Amino acid sequence: MRNIIAIPMVLAISIAIIFFLEPLIDDLKNEKNYSFVLDTADGEITKDDFKGKVIALYFGYTFCPDVCPTSLSSLSQALNSFDNSKIDNFIGIFVSVDPQRDTLLHLKEYAKYFNKNFIGATSTKENLDDIVKRYGSHYEIVNLKNSAMDYSVAHTSYIYIFDQSGKFITKIDHFSNPEKIKDILQSLL
Repeated sequence: MRNIIAIPMVLAISIAIIFFLEPLIDDLKNEKNYSFVLDTADGEITKDDFKGKVIALYFGYTFCPDVCPTSLSSLSQALNSFDNSKIDNFIGIFVSVDPQRDTLLHLKEYAKYFNKNFIGATSTKENLDDIVKRYGSHYEIVNLKNSAMDYSVAHTSYIYIFDQSGKFITKIDHFSNPEKIKDILQSLL
C-alpha cells in the first residue's frame, strides 16, 4: 500500500521540479552559450559588463569589402531613429575574427566610425573559435593568390541581439533592412 502512494508522490514531485527548474536550467545554458571574454583597446570586456544595456554583437573583420560595413551601417541607421536616452541603453560590439590584421586601436576607430556606442573587440584564435562555435556562427581564412590582401575571411553575417538582462533574443541576418532592426530594438530599449 505504501508503494502505491509513494509512486504518485514521487512522480508529482519530479514533475514539479522539472516544471520549476527548467526555466532556470535554460537561463544557465543561455548564459554559458553566449558568454564571452574579449579584448578591446580599452581593456578586457565580458557580456556581463553590459548588464542593463541592450547588446548587438556582430562577427566580422575590418578588411571586409561589403557585408560587414553594410551590416554595421544598417544597425547604426536603425539606432539613429532613437533619442539619446534610449541609445544610452545600447551597446554594439563588433568582434573581429581577423586578429592577425585587426589591431585593437584600429578596431576601436572602425567601430566608432559607425556609431559612438559601438566597441571593436577581438581575441586569440582559440577563444574566437570557441565563441563563434557556441554562437552557431562560422568563419574561415581564404587565401588569395596574387592578391595584395593575401587572404580574405569568409564568415556568416548575423547581428546577435541580447536584452538588458543579457538574455539572447534573436539573430538578424545582414539582409535585414534598418526598419526591421529598429522594430526589434524598439521593443527592447
